[in-house]
Amino acid sequence: MTASDRFLPNLASSFSAFLEAEPGRVHLCAHSHHPWPDVSREGQMRAWNAAARLVDEKWEEVLGPVLAACQAHIAKRLNLPDPRSLVFAPNTHDFVCRILSAMPLGRPIRVLTSDAEFHSFARQIARLEEEGLVSVTRIAATPYQTCLERLIDAARLGQDLIWVSEVFFSSGFALTGLQSLAEAAGDAVMVVDGYHAFMARPVDFSPLAHRAFYVAGGYKYAMAGEGCAFLHCPPGWLPRPRDTGWYAAFGSLAAGDGKVGYAQDGWRFMGATFDPSGLYRLEAVMNWLDAEGLTVERIHDHALALGERFVSGLEGTGLDASRLVVPVAESARGNFLTFDLPDAGDWQARLATARIITDRRESRLRFGFGLYQTPAMIDEALDRIRALPR
Repeated sequence: MTASDRFLPNLASSFSAFLEAEPGRVHLCAHSHHPWPDVSREGQMRAWNAAARLVDEKWEEVLGPVLAACQAHIAKRLNLPDPRSLVFAPNTHDFVCRILSAMPLGRPIRVLTSDAEFHSFARQIARLEEEGLVSVTRIAATPYQTCLERLIDAARLGQDLIWVSEVFFSSGFALTGLQSLAEAAGDAVMVVDGYHAFMARPVDFSPLAHRAFYVAGGYKYAMAGEGCAFLHCPPGWLPRPRDTGWYAAFGSLAAGDGKVGYAQDGWRFMGATFDPSGLYRLEAVMNWLDAEGLTVERIHDHALALGERFVSGLEGTGLDASRLVVPVAESARGNFLTFDLPDAGDWQARLATARIITDRRESRLRFGFGLYQTPAMIDEALDRIRALPR
């Protein structure tokens, strides 16, 4: 296969609303805020029209065929055995709190995690740590090649909750071999944060579906926007979270002991009334991807090829491939590249003057690649970078 064979056809016309909203902008933040394809607007309008047509009865549609379609789309892409294990919430933080609410009482919760987790978990767990409610073991994400091994060693010491990203948001490194971590976890609850993996890298979660939770959402690579985070809930794990909304009672068995009843499948982690428009957008985008034959494998390979093209053209830009946190040749990575630069803030500001949109986390400047981009867009970005005043 030649390099050109790895690129998808030009899909810019399918993203016309976003790409034409500010002509001349080169958006290299596919890992942070991905443009939405035009079909997402149709999904948004479908949600509005359903509310107008059905009023209160819209929930039969939302929690019936729309939710079931979204479950099926996600389950197919994660290779889950049962779509009913999936539930939705406005954001992943809702699931962080709900999972924490199911942890044992009477002593600090023993938490194993990395030092490279996203804010929705990292901030919350740090705040609980201030109060002595959790005891946290943070494993350094670097060096990446030994991160999993060190997580496994810490897991064997005994934990209550293990929370780890499949792709680290601060670098793009992909943590493979998570089944080994699950085997070392004992009775600990295990949660995989897949936000930078879902729809970015091929994911087969079937070996862990019975054992681990998986949390991600539509905001980034799924291109559906806010409001449709999801959680895969392994059967039997954490059956009665204390943080519970009234939707969690749907399908519950009649409780003869006077206790609050819960559904037996993933619905035990449902919350309460929410804005359903994200589900309509998600369904519309997933249907479009299927119709176009745009599999995760093809999208990922396109993104990798764009990243390789970007790095191969760095000469004369002032950016040095040796400053990449994860080398472009590393196969275990997501769809973005991260440069560790002492003047990353200055770089981001200078790029913005050339209308190149990037993302920065302290000293780390990130360039994201996605299916809406073409090789010509990457070449244009490189030309603009070379033209920047030094």
